[in-house]
Amino acid sequence: MSTAAMPVPRILYRPEDAAAALSLGRSTIYELMAAGQLHFVKCGRARRIHHNELERFAATLTDHAS
Repeated sequence: MSTAAMPVPRILYRPEDAAAALSLGRSTIYELMAAGQLHFVKCGRARRIHHNELERFAATLTDHAS
């Protein structure tokens, strides 16, 4: 029997982790946050992005291949 713990689902992402999740650059995430296109919360000096916000933002992206 394995005693490995189940991974805890992530709720808040650091900008660097959000960039990886969205396959974007870190500076792009900061630009989106500054422009108000990607909402975040501040915990002291730290900025965190809620996982629902990442999903909302990704859903707003459109395919320009047409």
